[in-house]
Amino acid sequence: MALGTLALRLTVGGFFTAHGLQKLRGSFGGPGIEGTTGMMRSLGMRPARRNAHAVAWSETAGGAALALGAATPLAAAALTATMTTAIRTVHGKNGPWNTNGGYEFNAVLISAVLAAVADGPGPVSLDALIGRPKWGALTGVLAVAGGVAASYAVTELAKRTPEEAEEESGGPAA
Repeated sequence: MALGTLALRLTVGGFFTAHGLQKLRGSFGGPGIEGTTGMMRSLGMRPARRNAHAVAWSETAGGAALALGAATPLAAAALTATMTTAIRTVHGKNGPWNTNGGYEFNAVLISAVLAAVADGPGPVSLDALIGRPKWGALTGVLAVAGGVAASYAVTELAKRTPEEAEEESGGPAA
């Protein structure tokens, strides 16, 4: 199981890191922070620039931490928050299937990070170096629940943030 867990962490964590870098720096043909800010603005995620940085850093740092097996529950919570927000703001209305722009892929990624926490990041991880090669099912569920709760908090805060706050944060009002 150690090889499977390592492969899961490296693949899912690596791709999350790359997606975060697309949003943050424009790496790998991504939109960079300005494009990500525009996306956040179009989704009503105010203040858009702050939310752009939040998603970019959550994916970049959370993905790297997952790949390294470092603070795996925190990484899972951050990544679950971004995927839950993507489901709630973009994909949910399209149903489950990825071919229709649905949330299938997001759900698979949430399941993958849950598995990495519940079954543990394995013996080849930074968590194992501190004596935590396994975290357990309860910690996994709590990490995912924390990510879902964070998504709800951020999206509700965005709804309550006045458009004027967008101007104060350096971007145009939506």
